Amino acid sequence: MLQLCRITDALLISNAQSACSDELIRQEGVTLCINVSKQQPFPSTRVCTLRVPVFDDPNENLYKYFDRCADAIQGEAERGGSCVVYCKNGRSRSAAICVAYLMKHQSLSLADAFQMVKAARSVVDPNPGFWTQLEKYEQELEKRRKTEGKSLTNQPS
Repeated sequence: MLQLCRITDALLISNAQSACSDELIRQEGVTLCINVSKQQPFPSTRVCTLRVPVFDDPNENLYKYFDRCADAIQGEAERGGSCVVYCKNGRSRSAAICVAYLMKHQSLSLADAFQMVKAARSVVDPNPGFWTQLEKYEQELEKRRKTEGKSLTNQPS
């Protein structure tokens, strides 16, 4: 069955076959497609697109795309649009990107973000390499928030 799984008002996850269904893209009001693969196609419907050229391989560096993708999803949400993130099977690469977005822009822990994505699409299962990168990203986000907090409290009045 073709379906786009809704995680938040502005974020959906799916496999490539569903994400390339022009009917589903229109039905769900998708305005941005993030394709987390080197070879999967984009839908033919005219929408904004972003390709993250990685294989589902634990040695791939998906980490370097977390901020860019999270910010693109957030930007789409702020404009009233919605984004579908997909890879071939909608299990590992796309799930990791969705989790990274939830950690950065919804301030969720890795565990809570993963549960939210899993609740929307039960088959999600980031590979061990991507999971390790998400753990590193969670630590990086915590450091950034502490630094931002300090810089806000050190402002002259």
